[in-house]
Amino acid sequence: MLSNIGNSILFFNLLLSLSIIYFAFQELKRNYNFINKKIYYISLIQSTLIIICFFTLIAGFLISDFSINAVYQNSHSLKPTFYKISGTWGNHEGSLLLWVIILTIFSFLFLVTNKNHSKKYRVYTLITQNILIIGFIFFILFNSNPFDVIIPTPNEGLGLNPILQDPALAIHPPLLYLGFVGSSIYFSAAIASLLTNYSGHNFARSIKNWVLISWSFQTIGILAGSIWAYYELGWGGFWFWDPVENASLLPWFAMTALIHSLIVLEKRKQLYFWVIILCLLTFTLSVVGTFLVRSGILNSVHTFANDPSRGIYILIFLSLMIFGSLSILFKRFKSNTYNFNYNSKETFILVNNWFMIFYLFTVFLGTIYPIVTEVFYSQKISVGPPFYNTVIIPIVILFLFFMSIGPKVRWIKDNIDNLKTTLMILLGSVLINLFIFLFFKSYSLLSNLILISSIFLIISTARDAINLLKNKEYNISRIIAHFSFGLLILFIGLNYNFSSEKDFNLKVGEVKKFENFSIKFKDLNLKEFKNYKAVIGTFEIDDFKDNTKLFLSPQIRIYDNPSTLTYEASIRSGLLKDFYITMSNIDRSDYYNIKFQKKPFMVWIWISVILISLSGFLRFFKYENKIN
Repeated sequence: MLSNIGNSILFFNLLLSLSIIYFAFQELKRNYNFINKKIYYISLIQSTLIIICFFTLIAGFLISDFSINAVYQNSHSLKPTFYKISGTWGNHEGSLLLWVIILTIFSFLFLVTNKNHSKKYRVYTLITQNILIIGFIFFILFNSNPFDVIIPTPNEGLGLNPILQDPALAIHPPLLYLGFVGSSIYFSAAIASLLTNYSGHNFARSIKNWVLISWSFQTIGILAGSIWAYYELGWGGFWFWDPVENASLLPWFAMTALIHSLIVLEKRKQLYFWVIILCLLTFTLSVVGTFLVRSGILNSVHTFANDPSRGIYILIFLSLMIFGSLSILFKRFKSNTYNFNYNSKETFILVNNWFMIFYLFTVFLGTIYPIVTEVFYSQKISVGPPFYNTVIIPIVILFLFFMSIGPKVRWIKDNIDNLKTTLMILLGSVLINLFIFLFFKSYSLLSNLILISSIFLIISTARDAINLLKNKEYNISRIIAHFSFGLLILFIGLNYNFSSEKDFNLKVGEVKKFENFSIKFKDLNLKEFKNYKAVIGTFEIDDFKDNTKLFLSPQIRIYDNPSTLTYEASIRSGLLKDFYITMSNIDRSDYYNIKFQKKPFMVWIWISVILISLSGFLRFFKYENKIN
């Protein structure tokens, strides 16, 4: 029953998209400046029905309707309600339906919130967005249907992957998709802008909010995934350059460059075609990430099951999207010469863009290179943290200095009159770093430079905030974003240099001593929970340096549906440091492999990213107030 409702709505939504495109083209032939209400009504019905379709799938998970294949594959009647609901999008088919929801809702919202802009521009945006919707609905209906039926109906489901049964991961995909898929609307707007010659200040204002909101959700979505990986996968860190982590980071770089370029387009009516390229690139990279995750060509804990047909469809769709958008771009492209003064805000924003594109290219190369070598040379290699650290860190140092100076520079041309203040801030940063160096321990020259440059950005931004308040100017979002980014790099640098890690084997009753720590394996217990059984170890940890004692209890969880073992970290988080421990049994013996880590300032890394995301939301609401 539910499967019939879901499939019917999907087919009807396909017809609605086709009707919107038809009526939109008819609307282009009419001379009046408003869009016919018929299109608004159809778009509203389309959005409403796709939401009902999604709730139909949720209902299937809640009542454990195992006649639906997606429910059978990803749920179980004994699963907690929360994980039944999150299982709706915790699989390939359900997540694609979530894609279509966001595509559809953003299409409708763009239509109703941009009434002051050109009619042709809005109509072409609607047409392009609905072409994307049709592409994804076809993909769902004929390759990845969440309402596919199993006959005969199984009595029980296979269950949701245990590592996906987590609150952070439950909210991670929706947040990330709002960023990923949200970029589709300014992809469509960029195509419409090229087709209608609607450019300059008006175009920048029409997409600015959409870029801000997708960037903010993308940032917080990446953070949710990072926190989940920290305590669920046993990695013990904030980022591991996993290929699918990288796939989420690529559009973020493009979005960040786009946000800054839009400022130039809005203020100076410059960089129009560069903004268009970034709009096209952002959504293209989102689809590239989807291809990498769903084609099965990446080896990652995040990837969905290997299915070449999915990969082929997305690759064809991606190719058509790229070639179609590039052909329109090249037809409309006009060569522009930008004569920016080297000491102007425009130049510093361009420099910001060059850094972002460098990071984007580096991460893309590191992600794609292992695939290329395996396809063409049958060699399996991995590109890990050493590559990214070697290539990116030196550039980050330079980037932080530019980021500190750029906001203080005026438009068009500035006078170099703040050199003394800049040198004083730099000297203060060096002295603070020297204190860190002497108080803790020695570390590399590169690490020193990272800390100096991040402290320089923090102090410079704090000074900017004081000056803005004195002049009664309130660019709060930029201050928070830059200050928080400085904090993020500072705490990452401190975390990297002052973390400690030890790997060893113990059995119950034994003690391991190293550095300033003593770890005793006190006992082992088996407990039953609603959804799993757990082998729980208790460890007594003495930190002689800080004269503290604490107890941590890592777990080995045993799930029946599906039959899986997971290793759950036990973490004691504090403002200054985290203590982190995992355990795993060695070949069914009395010995357990123990991984212990001390991670300083982890909570401040998370807080810094939350503040960065918050800056985008603040900018969004400030911009809305200014227009209204």
